[in-house]
Amino acid sequence: MSKPNRNRMAAAMVATLALTGTQAVALEPLAQEKYINDRLIAARIADRIRRECPSIDARMIYAFMQARELKKYARGKGYSEAQIDAFLDSRADKDRIYAVAEDYMARNGVTAGDAESFCRLGREEIARGTVTGSLLSAK
Repeated sequence: MSKPNRNRMAAAMVATLALTGTQAVALEPLAQEKYINDRLIAARIADRIRRECPSIDARMIYAFMQARELKKYARGKGYSEAQIDAFLDSRADKDRIYAVAEDYMARNGVTAGDAESFCRLGREEIARGTVTGSLLSAK
């Protein structure tokens, strides 16, 4: 076999293996996709802070843009609209995300009914430039 033919055959084999490997990889459930879940948890924390702290607002337009980007990210990973919608509508997944957010806030000194504890965490998140902080704005 001539060298150009061997190179073409090798390239074809690599392409076939790459395509086969791509198709064989199953998507993890959205509930286990770290990037997406971390951002949803951050959004929940930001929402709780903006609702409980009178001196902090949400950056609503920015939050909306980030939500669209997150959905685009999920589609880019190969999740279907139906999978994304089912995940976002899942009561069990919402409860899990809310519980993780509440645990984070409690570990960071937030107490239900204590607006200043929410404000303090919000100011810290904004100052540290976290995902949560990026969704908030001090008045």
